[in-house]
Amino acid sequence: MSGGPASTKPAGGASARPHHAAATNFLRQFRDPHSRELRRLSAHQFMDVWSHYDKDGNGYIEGTELDGFLREFVSSANQADVSPEAVSDAMLQELKRCFLEAYDDNQDGKIDIRELAQLLPMEENFLLLFRFDNPLESSVEFMKIWREYDSDGSGYIEADELKNFLRDLLKEAKKINDVSEDKLIEYTDTMLQVFDANKDGRLQLSEMAKLLPVRENFLCRQVFKGATKLTKDDIERVFSLYDRDNNGTIENEELRGFLKDLLELVKKDYDAQDLQEFEETILRGVDHSEEGKISRKQLTMILLAIARHNQDDDA
Repeated sequence: MSGGPASTKPAGGASARPHHAAATNFLRQFRDPHSRELRRLSAHQFMDVWSHYDKDGNGYIEGTELDGFLREFVSSANQADVSPEAVSDAMLQELKRCFLEAYDDNQDGKIDIRELAQLLPMEENFLLLFRFDNPLESSVEFMKIWREYDSDGSGYIEADELKNFLRDLLKEAKKINDVSEDKLIEYTDTMLQVFDANKDGRLQLSEMAKLLPVRENFLCRQVFKGATKLTKDDIERVFSLYDRDNNGTIENEELRGFLKDLLELVKKDYDAQDLQEFEETILRGVDHSEEGKISRKQLTMILLAIARHNQDDDA
């Protein structure tokens, strides 16, 4: 893509980050000294908070990280400089239970960046980027979006392409007039810092999938893990999920959406090249003759092979 990644320097006061090295309670600096309420965070300040508590960089605040965040969240509300250790273990457990009940939307016992964004006060426009009230129905929709924004066909969403995606996301939320080009660049930078796990300055397929979540990977259900016998109805449900245009075959983005979900069962980090190679391997195994399409019969062969493989693994 010509021109390379977008500039990563935010404009104006946004670049002035808080000096927090000496703070004993990291969140205290973001509270109003009189009301003790959290002040509205800029995109960069939110990133500071996220990076501070996601100490291992795995994309979640969990375990001792979550304990530390909750202790500091509560103790920072006190007027006096109370140590986070002042929160008792019993209080912490009750706090964690209530907190996860309120904010852990997918009930996995940990907090991802989207869930944290619902808790902390932030710039309204930046917050909108995390508010996927209607997750994508399936990976078919995801692959259509991927094809649209990977405009140069490089197999990556680069900084300029990501900026276009964020601009359209805000436009859809009818907030585009409030966002300057400098702010869009700042948001793009922040999203790259959060979701670009391998730090190559662009998003590969698996990284974009975290930014733009799908409601459910249907293939993760127990029936496909060999726990119960796969029925004709199960296969029909899968076929209907991916055959979005109801033309009797799974093709193009439908096929790539199905293969993306399939690939996620065995590989957490993957790019467009991995998906291409996976497609070639899978299609070779089902006597594939028609370019870029699979039938009900071929889908059945694939799903039965998955179920059999999982049963063998369990045995």
